[in-house]
Amino acid sequence: MFFCIDRDRRSVRLPLSVTETTKDVDVFVNVCGGGTSGQTGAVVLGLARALMAANPGYESFLRAKHLLTRDARKVERKKYGQRGARRRFQFSKR
Repeated sequence: MFFCIDRDRRSVRLPLSVTETTKDVDVFVNVCGGGTSGQTGAVVLGLARALMAANPGYESFLRAKHLLTRDARKVERKKYGQRGARRRFQFSKR
């Protein structure tokens, strides 16, 4: 198992347990980039979408557990004239 934290392992298995397809489906996933929490979210969303594509009847169960919604947060871009997205240069009074 790739995910070391129990919370991540449980959340990855959640789409399978909600649809009761734990014994029926074999899952092989490639994930790259981001941290372990972001990768967990990506696997959950991809697995939920794949289950819904296989059987559209699962959509109501997956939507009820909010497994088909994407986390819309992104990295804020760096602004010109600053050191980062929100970090300003040090203010000097004199």
